[in-house]
Amino acid sequence: MKTTPFTEKHIALGAKMHEFAGYNMPIEYSGIIDEHMTVCKAVGVFDVSHMGEFWVKGPKAMEQVQLLTSNNVAALTPGKVQYSAFVNDKGGIVDDLLVYHYEENKYMLVVNAANIEKDWNWCMAHKIEGAEFENSSDNIAQLAIQGPKAINALQKLTDLDLSQIPYYTFKVGRIAGVDNVIISNTGYTGAGGFELYFYPQYADQVWNAVFEAGAEFGIKPAGLGSRDTLRLEVGFCLYGNDLDDTTSTIEAGLGWITKLVDGNNFIGRDIVERHKTEGTTRKLVGFEMIDRGIPRQHYPLVNAEGEQIGVVTSGTMSPTRKIGIGMGYVKPEYTKLGTEIYIDVRGRKLKAEVVRPPFRRL
Repeated sequence: MKTTPFTEKHIALGAKMHEFAGYNMPIEYSGIIDEHMTVCKAVGVFDVSHMGEFWVKGPKAMEQVQLLTSNNVAALTPGKVQYSAFVNDKGGIVDDLLVYHYEENKYMLVVNAANIEKDWNWCMAHKIEGAEFENSSDNIAQLAIQGPKAINALQKLTDLDLSQIPYYTFKVGRIAGVDNVIISNTGYTGAGGFELYFYPQYADQVWNAVFEAGAEFGIKPAGLGSRDTLRLEVGFCLYGNDLDDTTSTIEAGLGWITKLVDGNNFIGRDIVERHKTEGTTRKLVGFEMIDRGIPRQHYPLVNAEGEQIGVVTSGTMSPTRKIGIGMGYVKPEYTKLGTEIYIDVRGRKLKAEVVRPPFRRL
């Protein structure tokens, strides 16, 4: 298995480790619920160094990223970040990603760890003249410092005014004594906070400084288990569960990152445009359990008559609500808010209601 610059720290701290996307990653430390609530109320730290980072540079960099991604890159100015998707020629999602406009003619694409090779090959297959790619996935460490107290902890480590970095923007500066750190107001938890990108040789220095600065705020390390429950509570999609090569952005409710504007002729646009105008045979919805039970991925979704109408793609017991929550694809006639649907749990029909995420109510 691959390791991150923080793997030895996770092991030394007693984390429960497991393979994820080819990496030896921490699943939990003090427990998923404890870590989840720490991020919601204070500050937690995730090692996300397994994520992939591609640089796109050159005079045709913007044109290149515009071709590859569904959002409108032309609307990005330096210092801003965009959530987007690679779309294939059948309208399916190759991956979802973040696009950073680092500076003029230079972008950073942050992709999912499990898709690094696949995404790189996709980019190489659609490379245009005047754009240069660099795969820096193995040369960038990343920590996500998440939660309402994250800004208090990190502000102690930098002269930059972190309150002047709005959501989905970033600055490059000095933090924890390390220069050229990308300090990004992004994250996958819905609890606020920042993601830091830096060279791996500074991993110990940054980790130690962050935990020292956050001690008074109850900072804790957090694993992939709570990262998943946190993202689900706010209704963020997970590639491989809620998104894949066969789901379109329109089916997944990601029309807001699919800009069908003049000049944005991304790969697969014609299919996606047809989905938007003609409709689709399925849609991703959120639901809350009415009956007691935990929806799990791949459980059938059925109607009152027991006919299958879809499938669960993500589900868990909400740590903050103490009820079962989930997402899944259903036939269009079952997407209206308030619609009663049922989860088939080993032959038992458990009632649920279609709702609009986020599920978290603190």
